[in-house]
Amino acid sequence: MTDTARIIASYGRRYTVRTAAGQVYDATTRKKRVDFACGDWVEIEVQNGEQAVIAGYLPRASLLYRQDARRTKLIAANVDRVFIVLAAVPAPSEMLLQRALLAAEAGGIEPVIVLNKADLPQARDWWDRLAFYRGLGYPAVRVCALESAEVLRPWLENATGIFLGQSGMGKSTLTNALLGKDAARTGKISAALDAGRHTTTHAQLYDLDSRSHLIDSPGLQEFGLFHLQAADLLHYLPDMRGLAGQCRFHNCRHRQEPGCAVKEAAQNGTVRPERLAFLQRIAEELDARA
Repeated sequence: MTDTARIIASYGRRYTVRTAAGQVYDATTRKKRVDFACGDWVEIEVQNGEQAVIAGYLPRASLLYRQDARRTKLIAANVDRVFIVLAAVPAPSEMLLQRALLAAEAGGIEPVIVLNKADLPQARDWWDRLAFYRGLGYPAVRVCALESAEVLRPWLENATGIFLGQSGMGKSTLTNALLGKDAARTGKISAALDAGRHTTTHAQLYDLDSRSHLIDSPGLQEFGLFHLQAADLLHYLPDMRGLAGQCRFHNCRHRQEPGCAVKEAAQNGTVRPERLAFLQRIAEELDARA
């Protein structure tokens, strides 16, 4: 028997899928395929009352993934918004934030920046730092997972969202608060190591209601962008998007080339020098791909 189902949990090469009728199966793939993601709508061949085989996926509205020199990691499919979760403690990575925003732009997914643990005194400095990104048009929200997670609910209404970020930022605690039960995995933060344990080990989709869904994802420390093309980067950066096509050379890498509109913008203060440095860094990584 064949049916259509949605992947609600991803464990590498194993998946949990759920049909529209609510039937849940433990699913595997043929030939060790791993090109499926939590949130995918898939075609399944039912083997028995508990097991199924995934035969293929339906067209995706969106796909969020990362890629480096070693591997491609699918994060989630068919998501409408990615909530990039930061917290002042343990120390978050602004580079990871910028990379995640770039990936969201490239994937056509609306990003929302979430500053969790907003009650901590260190959060003020981070909120001030996020003023730059708010100025670019990115929504940013301050929350305390155990007190004010509900402010995120309007962003999740009639949509599928995903919490993305480093370990220890409070993604699973936010998920628990929105679900109203301890459905996600939480763990203690190691202050000595200034990092959280990887307590979420797989992507999991939860239902907030029949039309609103939330994916809690494992913590990540790096966000490879090898799936992007250097020539497209300007289109994914709101503060530089208007400069696309204005450089003298069509394949300008915004370093030593004469007539570079981006470098000129950095020199006259239209573009922040550190944003030019970010663009150059990502372009260099992409050009170095073997």
